[in-house]
Amino acid sequence: MKVFLSDDEKIILDEKWKLSGLPNRSEFLRQLIVYGFVYDVNYDGLKEYCRQLSAIGTNVNQIVRRCQKTGNVYEDDIKAIKELMEKTWRTQEYIVKTKKDTMNKTDQGA
Repeated sequence: MKVFLSDDEKIILDEKWKLSGLPNRSEFLRQLIVYGFVYDVNYDGLKEYCRQLSAIGTNVNQIVRRCQKTGNVYEDDIKAIKELMEKTWRTQEYIVKTKKDTMNKTDQGA
């Protein structure tokens, strides 16, 4: 398949391709044809979120096991779970805000 572009169109294509982060123009054009848009998705923040969420889950499980073993629910355990849930919400809000900021930058650059 051949596509003929003016010099200006080629410059625009090359700039958008570079911004996309995709390895080559062909991949960029396939994404554009199939999906109608191209996003550069960075999963680093999501990986860190999952790591933190896993750590929080581990802490909650330790508290639950202690409660089951002793048959008692301690005030400190309730406080710890509330703090862990607050940390979970803060982390989730951070991820959502980061994704919105990233998408806005991508939309402005494309």
